[in-house]
Amino acid sequence: MIKVKLLQYTPDPERVVAMAARLCYSPIGAEELSEKLSETQVRQMVEKMVELGHASTIEHVSFTFGIEGVSRVLTHQLVRHRIASYDQQSQRYVAEHDFAYIVPPTIAAQPEAQARFTALMEQIRAAYDALTAAGIPKEDARYVLANAAETKILVTMNARSLLHFFNLRCCNRAQWEIRELAYQMLAQVKKVAPTLFKNAGASCVNTGRCPEGAMTCGKFNEMIKMRVE
Repeated sequence: MIKVKLLQYTPDPERVVAMAARLCYSPIGAEELSEKLSETQVRQMVEKMVELGHASTIEHVSFTFGIEGVSRVLTHQLVRHRIASYDQQSQRYVAEHDFAYIVPPTIAAQPEAQARFTALMEQIRAAYDALTAAGIPKEDARYVLANAAETKILVTMNARSLLHFFNLRCCNRAQWEIRELAYQMLAQVKKVAPTLFKNAGASCVNTGRCPEGAMTCGKFNEMIKMRVE
């Protein structure tokens, strides 16, 4: 089961975004600007920056997540989002004798498929144990491990990267596991920066149009409702 926790984030992130926006057009410095901005001004400025796409201002705030209970399938996709920082549990240094693994819902829904899947995981575990018992280093024995193996990862993204991540990974066409991760991350950042992430989500939710063309999920109207809920 995916476990996500927002561990750290830029203090008062929306004020920082508003301060960055005002600084571009003000003769006074950032510290004085921050003190002069009212909560209403902060909200209005953040809304304006997001609406106009002045994305450089939202790069000044970042969010760090601790993520557990995910597969290597997920993290292989996650690290393709390049403007981010990652640290992942190492299979080179951490022994995987009792590795947990992620079972896709489509497999779990079919008893015969799940039994075959589980049996294969046990064979992999036995092979790993035999290799390490024979003196093979963990960094080489790990070559037999499955993509299903559970892993843990620390991720830091700025708000601009997060919005792009949500555009792609909240989409119904995203792979199920990373889509679930994206929605959990989105729910947590909305609590600390509700204006900044007000319309965040799949591209259709964020922009009001589906970019997938003939490959659309066909649920555009259903997804758009999320923009106002």
